[in-house]
Amino acid sequence: MAGLIEHTKTEFASIRTGRANPALISNVLANYYGAPTPLQQLASFTVPENRVILVAPFDKSAIDAIVKGLQEANLGLNPSRDGDQIRVTLPEMTTERRQEYVKLAKTKAEDGKVALRSARHKAIDAVDAKQKDKEISEDDSKRAKEELDKLTKSKSAEVDEMLARKEKEILEV
Repeated sequence: MAGLIEHTKTEFASIRTGRANPALISNVLANYYGAPTPLQQLASFTVPENRVILVAPFDKSAIDAIVKGLQEANLGLNPSRDGDQIRVTLPEMTTERRQEYVKLAKTKAEDGKVALRSARHKAIDAVDAKQKDKEISEDDSKRAKEELDKLTKSKSAEVDEMLARKEKEILEV
């Protein structure tokens, strides 16, 4: 379940807020020598200003591929060459756009909760199988299921907290 929480955190990081965050573009794919490659493998990122991400490619010949990948990602970004770097300027966020991002965050939070419940069901099935095979007693099975329920509730509450923080961050002007 800890891995699912980390995945949800990563998903939240990819949602744009009012300021630049390299996680927005780190998983964008660029066609590098015929293979789709994530930008995080092709370049380093810096954030010199609130709404600007500087992309410094490790291989200068990849600049055009990176610019094209950023344009094709449909993230509403404006990449432009700046010497050996790429300057990605984020447009100002409108109220409607902020609301769309809040909806997206809620969707990702719900996906995270569904994954947690799915993991809980798999664990309960495993406990039931052990009980059926007489590897554990009925009391141990009941105790394990109660622990799973507690863990699931606490992790679900953690997702809710992350959502509340992200929502506040998105709506902050």
